[in-house]
Amino acid sequence: MIVSNAEPVIIDAHPRDRNLVLEHYNWVRGETERLAAALSPEDQVVQSMPDASPTKWHRAHVTWFFETMILTPHLPDHVPLDPHYTFLFNSYYDSIGARHPRPDRGLLTRPSADQVTAYRAHVDAGMRRLIGDADDAVWAKAAPMIALGLHHEQQHQELILMDILHAFSRNSVAPAYQAYRAAPARTAPALRWHDHAGGLTEIGHAGPAFAFDNEGPPHKVHLTPFRLASRLVTNGEWKAFMADHGYERPELWLADGWASVGVEGWTAPLYWQKCDGIWMTMSLSGLQQLNDQAPVCHISLYEADAYARWAGKRLPREAEWEAFAADQPARGNFLGTGLLRTVPATGANDQQPEQMFGDVWEWTQSPYVPYPGFKPVTGAVGEYNGKFMANQFVLRGGACVTPEGHARATYRNFFYPSMRWMFSGVRLADDQ
Repeated sequence: MIVSNAEPVIIDAHPRDRNLVLEHYNWVRGETERLAAALSPEDQVVQSMPDASPTKWHRAHVTWFFETMILTPHLPDHVPLDPHYTFLFNSYYDSIGARHPRPDRGLLTRPSADQVTAYRAHVDAGMRRLIGDADDAVWAKAAPMIALGLHHEQQHQELILMDILHAFSRNSVAPAYQAYRAAPARTAPALRWHDHAGGLTEIGHAGPAFAFDNEGPPHKVHLTPFRLASRLVTNGEWKAFMADHGYERPELWLADGWASVGVEGWTAPLYWQKCDGIWMTMSLSGLQQLNDQAPVCHISLYEADAYARWAGKRLPREAEWEAFAADQPARGNFLGTGLLRTVPATGANDQQPEQMFGDVWEWTQSPYVPYPGFKPVTGAVGEYNGKFMANQFVLRGGACVTPEGHARATYRNFFYPSMRWMFSGVRLADDQ
């Protein structure tokens, strides 16, 4: 796998410079193809569970978004390559129309991967024409949607890697997406605590830079004094939880979590397996020996919460996490490093918590609900986030498969509490 070049520009919510938009458009679309290039046509059609999607479908769906949400309303002479694609590659936009069932996306052997490549090229040609030729009135409407479409595609770049890892984990020969890339060996620093005085704090996105609608509006919250751990929980620390029968002690678990342990047979994080007495984990570089110093990954909210109880601590609230992250640059172990796995903290910064960005998405105890004053935008794009604001929990920070430039302190990722195939981990919090 070729390590990606740095992202050329961060698109504002209402971008004006068409040349910069075109440069960013070409880069993002190229990144998707770079990620898919390591996969065979057979790899691209597989769907290993209903929550995952084939790589080929991801490539087509993000293209569908540009065609349906931008080209069709703003480029009158655009001719769709195939009218069936409107049905096949709609994800969940009910206002657009009917769609192919999500659990059956792996049955779409046609169109082929090559035909999806042709579809992408067809829509790219239309998008480049729109960016270059649209009059100012059309551009004012299209530009914010292009920014959204690019960030939407970056979300699916992460999903491509999540989903192919899950698919490869179901293959008995444990294939590798890419060759293992070495990183400096180091020992995780001792866990320390950073205190926050609490008080009235503003969270949520403000300003001209792009953000999803669920990141706002900005609003004030009152925080009681709290503490945040200096780094993420490591694999070695998780082993201690397991050695103390953490998966066998109902007093540590939420009721739904304990039910999931029984039904799913959880005894370790997803992808862990013991081989000749040694803990291994399935990774994007195939089956690898577990690094005890690296952050634990692929755990559910239920597991994260049980570990926190075992440690005598708790999970952070999303406002607490943001109160620390807002003062830090969004830099870390992201997709651009090319490692595609978690790495140990450095211990280099004793003034702020480490690993706030990158490595793993950090579970919070906060339910995914609208902020005060939140209103979905009108039209089909209003279905992007608002309709999912129930029964899920917020994760923060980004992961080792999150594209560069896509993470920020206000970003609210969300998953159901039993899900584990995303790159999710845990940071402890405590009351002062």
